[in-house]
Amino acid sequence: MNKKLLREGPYADFFSQGVLVDNVLTLAGQLGDDKEGNVPDSIQGQMENCYANIEHILKEFGGSLENVIDETWFVTDIEECMTNVGDIFSSRENIYGCKPEVSQTLVGVSALVDQKYKIEIKCIAYLDKD
Repeated sequence: MNKKLLREGPYADFFSQGVLVDNVLTLAGQLGDDKEGNVPDSIQGQMENCYANIEHILKEFGGSLENVIDETWFVTDIEECMTNVGDIFSSRENIYGCKPEVSQTLVGVSALVDQKYKIEIKCIAYLDKD
């Protein structure tokens, strides 16, 4: 098995942000911090930062959002997510540059690693290696 890891961030000693096995890249759940560590109050703002963090990891492995095949969203308030679903998915389309062709699961959770977070996104990507 050919395995490559990306260890960075505040929990680098505990887990990898990405694990590539052959052509499949699994990403650890990404939270809504920006590069300066700021966390927006809105679920949409946090979601946008989650994707920026996802893009960073994909790039480290030579990929992009085009390589994402599956997403799982963990949200602390399903009602807030669904109330804002139009704006959230419009912003998601802008981030992807199109309607993303990925499978997606939305899971309501009671809490994430810190109460300031409203969303965490975990992805799987397929990287073509020629």
